[in-house]
Amino acid sequence: MSGALAAASVITLVTLAQPTATAAPVPVLQAPPTGSDALAQYRDLAAQAEKLNEDLLKAQDDLKAKQGELDKATGDVNAAKDSAAQATENQKKYQTEVDKFAGASFTSGVQLNKLSALLAGTSTQDFLDRSSALEVIATEKNGAMGNLTGAVQQATDATNKAADAAKRATDARDAAAKLTDDIKAKQKTLNDQIDQLKAANKSLSALDKAAQKDTGGSPTGLKAPTAAAQTALDAALSKLGRPYGWGDTGPNSFDCSGLMLWAYKQAGITLPRSSREQSTFGAAVPRDQLQPGDLVFYYSPVSHVGMYIGDGKMVHAPDTGDVVKISPLQSQYAGARRPTS
Repeated sequence: MSGALAAASVITLVTLAQPTATAAPVPVLQAPPTGSDALAQYRDLAAQAEKLNEDLLKAQDDLKAKQGELDKATGDVNAAKDSAAQATENQKKYQTEVDKFAGASFTSGVQLNKLSALLAGTSTQDFLDRSSALEVIATEKNGAMGNLTGAVQQATDATNKAADAAKRATDARDAAAKLTDDIKAKQKTLNDQIDQLKAANKSLSALDKAAQKDTGGSPTGLKAPTAAAQTALDAALSKLGRPYGWGDTGPNSFDCSGLMLWAYKQAGITLPRSSREQSTFGAAVPRDQLQPGDLVFYYSPVSHVGMYIGDGKMVHAPDTGDVVKISPLQSQYAGARRPTS
């Protein structure tokens, strides 16, 4: 009994000595810095411009996809036409063969059947010879009929495929034309917004401009869970202080999605171009399970992206006038994704 009590005491002590597991804290979201009234107004205009820029990039992605659909549909049309032409030639050839059998007779008008062979024959051997010949002819006739039927079906299928491909090509061409017009309109709207930003920039003080150039401190030193994520994280952090540039993908200036695209490209992973498309890439990640290297997205619809670096912070290219910097996760948080190869 004393031995059992002693063992139980040891088990209890060991159990009490074990550290209790704690859940990782959920990263806190913070409102983006405002600064002076002039800087706050400028950043609001810049955020609107960034959304327009991302809308433009998304439209360009869509146009590229439609052009790919158009190219495939056009190729399908040409292939279907070639198949139809070949099927028509085969149909003509096999029809000729079938026509020969349809008008054929064995000899002097005797029909192609074993009864006529028996009546027309002069001996048993003659009947057997004629019967054997008739079987060969019947087999060839059936083969010709089968070939003709197959050629007719092939021609019908090819015609249907050509019609379907032509419709797909027309739809893709119409969609591409609409997207092209949409891109021109979005580009003009973005240019107008940039003009407003240039005017607002004149109201910024030296202190405001210094705040824009602030890179947000040093990285947290946390390690990414995979080699690819670590490579992308190191690449993004190596660009701290580089300027924001509309539509830029590096290596010297970036827009928000351009920085993510460039960073993950260094790890051998190709992301979509726009933040909205990037927000559908890889696996979704809950905020309480964020790891360094994950992409974090903002606004609805998504129009901004950064890369989580740990400790509730991200590296991102905020907007024009700013530089690539480290910031806390912001209040307009919309979700996160973990890129995979």
